[in-house]
Amino acid sequence: MSHPHPHEEIAPHAVDWRRNGVRVIKANQLDPNTAQTPGMNRAAAINAARVGAQKIWAGTVTIHPNAKTGAHHHGALESVIYVVRGRARMRWGERLEFVAEAEPGDFIFVPPYVPHQEINASTDEPLECVLVRSDNEAVVVNLDIEPVEKPEAVFWVDPIHRHP
Repeated sequence: MSHPHPHEEIAPHAVDWRRNGVRVIKANQLDPNTAQTPGMNRAAAINAARVGAQKIWAGTVTIHPNAKTGAHHHGALESVIYVVRGRARMRWGERLEFVAEAEPGDFIFVPPYVPHQEINASTDEPLECVLVRSDNEAVVVNLDIEPVEKPEAVFWVDPIHRHP
């Protein structure tokens, strides 16, 4: 069974798939020349400049043991963080008044304009994550926020996921 695809209307040799096809960016080829937030190291793998991405930005982020980032948001972009190693503690809100934690294998979604802070909840191992954003360039707006002393813990609760 064939499925109609837009590329089927292109002559077979009209696109140089060798140059315009799949790209593999090796771990040692990530670009640290991207927007940074104090307390973390971001490195770009996929963006407009590196591979011609038009709708996404992807890279890595590392937070050292017992460290935290400054408060920031990513403008109109949506962000997805996948925890590879370590334990992430996320704080968010006007005064970073909410908190939740994520472990390896967990995904974190950060909606547009949400003030937030990433914290490495481990005192002895780095927090390593993969980060994907909904545009081809990294947008980082660093904020000067006076956080509340004790944030409120927030759990993923819906009709399928009950409070722990």
